[in-house]
Amino acid sequence: MGRRLVVIPHWREGRKRHVVLKLPRTHHNWQNIQADNALVSKSDINWVIMDYLVSEGYPGAAEKFAQETNLPGPVDHDSIQERVQVRNAIHGGRLDEAIELINEIDPEILDNDHLLHFHLLQLQLIEVIRSILAKGSPAATDFLPAIKFATEQLSPRAPTDPAYQAALERTMALMIFPPEKMTAEFKELLNPTLRQKVAVDVNRAILESRGERSEAKIRQLVKARAWAEREARGAKVDLPAYVPLGLDAEGEGDGDAMVT
Repeated sequence: MGRRLVVIPHWREGRKRHVVLKLPRTHHNWQNIQADNALVSKSDINWVIMDYLVSEGYPGAAEKFAQETNLPGPVDHDSIQERVQVRNAIHGGRLDEAIELINEIDPEILDNDHLLHFHLLQLQLIEVIRSILAKGSPAATDFLPAIKFATEQLSPRAPTDPAYQAALERTMALMIFPPEKMTAEFKELLNPTLRQKVAVDVNRAILESRGERSEAKIRQLVKARAWAEREARGAKVDLPAYVPLGLDAEGEGDGDAMVT
């Protein structure tokens, strides 16, 4: 039976390496695709894990993993810890603290990335509204701090982009509906996963500002895996209806992969 080779390139220590997946060209049962079709060494897997821990900002876990695998540990602890502090502030809903920390790291990050700055300010407005809603049955006057913040920080930016205007209007609508009557569109804004998404975007921006790779290699590999799955389904491989990918890979676009 013919095979389709899916080559997923990645770089390690300045050298280009490849993970090769062998996919059947015709109908094949998923259970019969053996694990040894993926040609990857344990050292490469360890390196990818270490790269993820450092890029995503987990210095303690990176140090422990380095000891267990005899890999070099992270070198610049201070820069990693700075990103950890920013991430923790965003996850905790302390956006004023997060913005201050980002500006201390590099004031040009938010000066140059207007969309990221807007998202941080929008999330800050959401946190103000969240704290007001948490009081239970707030009066109209309770929302004055949120209105003041939106007027001073977000309204001047809204006319510069229709998307900003729509996002601001959607956020302000949180003050109109009580939480139990909100549609999914508005509940999404109050979901803590929004904090995580913004924190990921900020982490990437900080890494880029330092001239470092902005995305952990494992995320690129997961995207390539999603691409390989689409190729396998196109080749009529009998896959399960749903194959979890992790790392929010769904819908993130094609990976850095090629077919030979």
